[in-house]
Amino acid sequence: MVESKRVADSAFSGSGFKRSVELLMAEVEQLYTSDGIPWVIGYSGGKDSTAVLQLVWMTLEKLPPSKLTKPVYVISTDTLVENPIVSLWVSKSLDKMEEMAVQRELPVTAHKLTPATEDSFWVNLIGRGYPAPRPKFRWCTERLKINPSTRFISSIVQEHGEAILVLGTRKAESAARAKVMERFEKGRIRDRLSPNGSLPNSFVYTPLEDWTNDDVWMFLMQVSNPWGYNNKDLLTMYQGATSGGECPLVVDTSTPSCGDSRFGCWVCTLVEKDKSMQAMIQNDEEKEWMLPLLELRNELDPPRTPETDRPLRDFRRMSGAVQLFNDRPIPGPYKQGVREDWLRKVLAAEQHIREHGPEEVRDLQLITLEELEAIRRIWVVEKHEIEDSLPDVYESVTGVAYPGARLDDNLAIGGAEMGLLREVCGEDDLQFQLTRELLSIEKRHKSMLRRAGLFNAIEQAFHRSSYDGEEDAIARARERRDSVDMARKRIMDDSALTAQEESRGLFALDEGSR
Repeated sequence: MVESKRVADSAFSGSGFKRSVELLMAEVEQLYTSDGIPWVIGYSGGKDSTAVLQLVWMTLEKLPPSKLTKPVYVISTDTLVENPIVSLWVSKSLDKMEEMAVQRELPVTAHKLTPATEDSFWVNLIGRGYPAPRPKFRWCTERLKINPSTRFISSIVQEHGEAILVLGTRKAESAARAKVMERFEKGRIRDRLSPNGSLPNSFVYTPLEDWTNDDVWMFLMQVSNPWGYNNKDLLTMYQGATSGGECPLVVDTSTPSCGDSRFGCWVCTLVEKDKSMQAMIQNDEEKEWMLPLLELRNELDPPRTPETDRPLRDFRRMSGAVQLFNDRPIPGPYKQGVREDWLRKVLAAEQHIREHGPEEVRDLQLITLEELEAIRRIWVVEKHEIEDSLPDVYESVTGVAYPGARLDDNLAIGGAEMGLLREVCGEDDLQFQLTRELLSIEKRHKSMLRRAGLFNAIEQAFHRSSYDGEEDAIARARERRDSVDMARKRIMDDSALTAQEESRGLFALDEGSR
């Protein structure tokens, strides 16, 4: 990691701390006042984004009103599964920014962005049954983080023609990050603006790109936060999230820094362990209320071998197709009972926090009503689970009636009736699923004046569940694969034979011409 640089590599070593900050503020001023392109500052609540926002804010405060001519949008993306401590910190900070910007008459507005309901973590995992994210199926990042900010920045570009994205990205964060930044440096305009590789008509400005981890902390500790927050509280939060509880200020070359603290989604299974949350719980008894979150995250953790979560997942893909890899089916989405169990655990963790957490998290929602309604619709409409089990799951965990809207009578059938159907089908789960789906199709189409798509829906239902069991489905998939392989081989053999015949014909023609 590049963070192991020595203090001698500090961005302040040449001109000193004070002069280096002054020069950087002068650069920010020059870029801000040179055109009418609005700025969008990414703010996560962490040290780097706090430092870059603080630098810009301090610069704006020194400008006369006549030069404060273009808007500065501070955006923070809340994935709805952020570490609760950090999420509260960010929310309060954004409120404070709004209040202080009005008082100081600065063109700064704060915006908290969230993913669309259909893109949220729980709607995809509990609703659609997507397995917990893993390196080869990283479905979460784009939906939860990239899309909300892209939509906002695109709206600014559409309104103003262009936008400049100001980020706290630093080369010292990692070697990979440094390579990316150096690549984009080659396309820079006006010296400091790099092209945004994913958004047209937008540029990226990274004023702290040459700062080390220790430079950031030095700046935050020596310069007061201009919107009224306490940067020492931020240091304390990092300290609490660092194993061993140590996050000292750098005073000489022998003093270690606290650069490994990483905040993000508490459900993240793309890292081996959630070290920050684990350290928070270990370092502070008052944060033990987060323990159910850590336990749930560890249960979601993707398996180290494909066999571990195979029993939790359907042997069919989302479409109902059976795909083989090394003669075995590739696991599909989580099964119905598993999805219902994930929901119970999320609701139970939410109940625990509300009962045992501090006052500030008593109203914390781990899963929103909008997400519950979206999950319910997916279960009943898309997955044809017409017993409509979500309200019962909710009531069994919380002890209160489900607050969602009444479901259309043309979509659901009572749980008692589905219980009888399951009893009739016995252990033949595929037969139960097929019959249930056919009932769902019939109910949905019976009130239609034109039953468009009816026969296609029935055909798809049989495609999904008309097997004698998993082994029968696998056997059929093998037959299809072998049939395709044989057909492909015949085509290749025929092509090779045709090529040989053509070659002989050309040779004979050439001999005849001689």
